[in-house]
Amino acid sequence: MDIGMDIGTDIGMDIGTDTTGDSRREALNGIAGFAAAAAGATAGMLVWAPYARRGLFGGFEGQSEWDVLWHGLPVMILGGVAAALGVLCLVRKKWLRALGFGALLAALAVLGVTFHVLEGPPPPCGSVC
Repeated sequence: MDIGMDIGTDIGMDIGTDTTGDSRREALNGIAGFAAAAAGATAGMLVWAPYARRGLFGGFEGQSEWDVLWHGLPVMILGGVAAALGVLCLVRKKWLRALGFGALLAALAVLGVTFHVLEGPPPPCGSVC
């Protein structure tokens, strides 16, 4: 009895179904999702950059505020990714997933406002400005 000879030779080969088109569609969906996530992350970094420049390179008396980098950048990148994937789901009419990404975006906005992540660094002259 030679059972191990034919294992795995007919995986995914149903009689009468064409799996080539399905796998290509899944690959294109994956590429589109990756491209949307990358574009969202890039947009989040570009929106974050003007706020971070003053905090990292010209804070009060030349001190750098690294909290701008450690807290603000992840929130902006994740927000950009969530917004881009939410728009992609809206375009594809996947309403429940788009609602989930919208909820994630709202949670990130609440997190950013609560912990003062989205405000940028404090002004160099303190609260008197």
